[in-house]
Amino acid sequence: MTDSSLTDSPLPDLSLLTRIEPYLDCVPRSEAAALAVGAFTLFVADAPGAGSYYARPAVAAFGSPGRTSLDTADIDFLRQECAAVGVPLSIEWVDEACPSLAAAAGAAGLVVNRRPLLALGPAATLTAPPIPAGAQVKVLVAGDPLSAVGRAVAEVGFGFPGTERGVAGTAQREGQLALLTPEILARMERRAAAGETVTAVSVTVAGVVCVGQHQPVGTVTEIVGVATLPVARRKGHAAAVTFALAAHALAHGIEVVLLSADDESVARIYRRLGFRLVGTSCSAEPKDVVDGQ
Repeated sequence: MTDSSLTDSPLPDLSLLTRIEPYLDCVPRSEAAALAVGAFTLFVADAPGAGSYYARPAVAAFGSPGRTSLDTADIDFLRQECAAVGVPLSIEWVDEACPSLAAAAGAAGLVVNRRPLLALGPAATLTAPPIPAGAQVKVLVAGDPLSAVGRAVAEVGFGFPGTERGVAGTAQREGQLALLTPEILARMERRAAAGETVTAVSVTVAGVVCVGQHQPVGTVTEIVGVATLPVARRKGHAAAVTFALAAHALAHGIEVVLLSADDESVARIYRRLGFRLVGTSCSAEPKDVVDGQ
């Protein structure tokens, strides 16, 4: 990972952070244990197929008169606790909510990545993008077999980072589909049935070519996991799937929809849908982990 330049971004609207911060603290708890580790909350996955989680600054510090400044000693303590429970050191946070953490993470030898954090607020207007030629965008219900195909698309898409077109397509998707374990499929079904994850896909004659999810908690949700097969990129599938997820969320009582863009060029696409910059989404990991990606 490398730092994304935000120098051309408009000034962020910080008014929604008091709603976003509690959401980001709450959403991992559906399938991760939340451990208090000094100034951090360390989320450790406890569901089969859930993958690994991360640490976040303890949400109680946000907007309170208590201690909000973090330093390398806090990160060293977190590093020790991660080693003790056998999970990799990884931190995620909103820069504007904990502005001291980026410098502390860098001083502790971690690589900090910054991304635009955007949101639709309660008074926002959502603008529909063009649907790619020959495509149909669907919001899936629990039990739809396209959910598994969408997961395979995500595996391929995130295996080829970026937005450039490539040759990876349906063959790679089918290969990843065959690798999905019963545990992963059961977890997906459970979360869909519980309303913890809503999935949308873009389908062409080649089958599912793009996928994304939103994860509602209360009246806030985040759009995550938007991925397109490299062979189908640069055609508008990701924008169409993002719109479908945001529209579904707003139609089902959600008041704030957030997402992180990889960089400013991607953020511009989401702004055309109605999203506005609300802050900076940050992550930090050890350099050897970043170099190995």
